[in-house]
Amino acid sequence: MSEALWFPISLTLRACGASCLLFALVAVPLAYLCARRQSAATRVLMFVCTLPLIFPPVALGYLLLLVFGIHGPLGAPLDAWLDVRIIFSQTAVCMAAFIAGLPLVLRPVKIAFESEELRELESAARVCGAGALRAFLTVTLPTVRNAVLAALLLGVARASGEVGITMMIGGNVADRTNTLSLEIFNAVGRGDFETASFLCVILAAIALVLYLALEALRRRAPL
Repeated sequence: MSEALWFPISLTLRACGASCLLFALVAVPLAYLCARRQSAATRVLMFVCTLPLIFPPVALGYLLLLVFGIHGPLGAPLDAWLDVRIIFSQTAVCMAAFIAGLPLVLRPVKIAFESEELRELESAARVCGAGALRAFLTVTLPTVRNAVLAALLLGVARASGEVGITMMIGGNVADRTNTLSLEIFNAVGRGDFETASFLCVILAAIALVLYLALEALRRRAPL
């Protein structure tokens, strides 16, 4: 395999890995917060996090471009104070992957956290003397483990095929921000259908691995 083809594959895998880590660190706590605190703020938060499902990816990417560009409300301070430019970088690719997959992680995990059975188990743990943190770590997370793992896989699956947001804020720069999906687009554009087909096979292999993992989780006892 040529280095030109290996780069988009490795970048896609790195973006998926980074987004999976962010899903675990950000989406799961957010889901718990939104499940246990019903307020106007959490409803707005859920709406914002669901936008990638209902808003065109290219339009969402454009809005992110305005926000994180060097003249944007977040991009300008990052550039001036930290000398950090997110747009057209591999960080932007990872951010696009995370944003695209976020609602597919957040909503299923939120539903799992809202389970009445889970609340009863947590109450029993508290009655037995467990503190809030201990009950969360020893009762809540183990109980929703399968739901969380399935949601993470769904988020990674969405992240692996992200195009619209990535193209807008990543820029589709050769050997810098061109992911697998974008490289398929590039190959078709230059008439290299053999390369496009090869990359599609790789994406299909990734999808198959994720599907088999989801099926394995599905066979386990549900929440």
